[in-house]
Amino acid sequence: MNFFKDFGFGLRTYSEALSFIFKKKLAWFFLFPIAFNILLFWFGWDMVNDFSDTSKVYLENQLQLKQAEFWGSGFLKTIMDAFVWLTFKIMFFLLFAYLGGYIIIILMSPIFSYLSERTEKIKTGVDYPFSFVQLLKDVLRGIVIALRNFSIELVLTVLMFVLSFIPIIGWLAAIMLFFISAYFYGFSFMDYALERKKLNLRQSIKFMRENKGIVIANGFVFSLCLVVPFCGVSLSSFAAIVSVVAGTLAISEIGTRN
Repeated sequence: MNFFKDFGFGLRTYSEALSFIFKKKLAWFFLFPIAFNILLFWFGWDMVNDFSDTSKVYLENQLQLKQAEFWGSGFLKTIMDAFVWLTFKIMFFLLFAYLGGYIIIILMSPIFSYLSERTEKIKTGVDYPFSFVQLLKDVLRGIVIALRNFSIELVLTVLMFVLSFIPIIGWLAAIMLFFISAYFYGFSFMDYALERKKLNLRQSIKFMRENKGIVIANGFVFSLCLVVPFCGVSLSSFAAIVSVVAGTLAISEIGTRN
């Protein structure tokens, strides 16, 4: 299939995946993103507050504001506290806006592996006996792929940033970066099914390149969710569940068709 036909096929399996999840009683997997978001923001918020408080104390000591008695010193301390608090909160959201996708993929890798296996069993009837060793291998492979993809994407992001200073090309660079991210996210979501087919990493990379339209479509909605201000990571964790099911269904259909 050509790229656009592949892309359309990938989007179709995405819509099918949403229906599949509810019809086949897999909706309980959405409980994991809820728990993920609660824990992530709870610990993340506490960590940000700790860093913020530590920085406030450090700056107060450096500027000797606690001992200061000049006019306006109290107001200056209030302004500084607000600035430090706001700075760390903005950094927190920016960090998760850029790294959030891979944080989700790495931390929820065991869930994605099991979900992909359950989806294939329901779709094809092929049963994979539970093995903790195999689950561990799947999780480690998922983490390795996520780190590999993030490293490549980081290099390409720097390149696109340089190109962004060139008129017209800068706009295209931003669009290209979005689709590059979608490709790597889709890669991670679809690889769980390929691992069960005993494809090694090199073979998986080759498969993804040959079916990049499907792969990009699979990561497309996830990438869209990530760019939503403030709640992108929360939304994308739910989209990831659908992406894993969609990727598994797509590979199952490709395998049947081939």
